[in-house]
Amino acid sequence: MHFLYIHGFNSSPESLKGQQLIHHFESIGRASQLSVPALSHWPEEAMQQLESIVQQHDELLLIGSSLGGFYATCLSERYAHVKAILVNPAVAPHTLLGALLGPQKNFYSGEEYELTLEHMAQLERLYYPQLTYPERLLLMQQEGDETLDYREAVSYYSESSQIVQPGGHHGFENFESMLPTIFAFAENRWQPENG
Repeated sequence: MHFLYIHGFNSSPESLKGQQLIHHFESIGRASQLSVPALSHWPEEAMQQLESIVQQHDELLLIGSSLGGFYATCLSERYAHVKAILVNPAVAPHTLLGALLGPQKNFYSGEEYELTLEHMAQLERLYYPQLTYPERLLLMQQEGDETLDYREAVSYYSESSQIVQPGGHHGFENFESMLPTIFAFAENRWQPENG
């Protein structure tokens, strides 16, 4: 089983969750089972980067945060061998990021670029209005997300397994505490607490 972490908008492998995953996989001697790529700000290029990794592995769990959750959802629809955990995901980023058109700077790399209508068009082309394979997904959502309305994800992923926590924030508070859940879902051992 290989694991692929997909970072969010203007983020990078240097993000807190990315680094927590890298350090954890190193600590358990499984560093080679984790990929944490730095993605292009162009959605179609980012998907090409991700698909090149997906196609190299027979069993794959994606862990996508925010915009990375959107990409992970798209990949789970395209590839039968892919499961995904979505961490405070952006459901329809082409409708959200339009408010941010203009100059951008990556929080970690310092890369500067212009967010354009072409970015939005590329995101819209990747969007699935309805999920065909919701059983491949686990939503990890915190209600205190200050960036995205958590109810949109709860509704969109209503047929998927869900862990919805009160409080928290967009970065997902205490993400490291979810590592056992991530491995359990990867290995088909995870069961919802109420069932």
